[in-house]
Amino acid sequence: MAFSVRMTEEEETLAKRYAALNGISLGEAFKQALFEKIEDEYDVTVGEAAYEKYLSNPKTRALKDLMEEEY
Repeated sequence: MAFSVRMTEEEETLAKRYAALNGISLGEAFKQALFEKIEDEYDVTVGEAAYEKYLSNPKTRALKDLMEEEY
């Protein structure tokens, strides 16, 4: 899949410098940035859901007890 992105000259220069600094193509730089953003937002969503679940039943257990359990 191909797509185009409109950027100012300053944005283009910054993006090209970032890609060059990391030794990757401009397309790869955008792809990496997109998927990092998606992963970050997913992690936040999952974390918030887990915290809400915890708040509904805030029981805790010691880590050593959890480590002793067999699965």
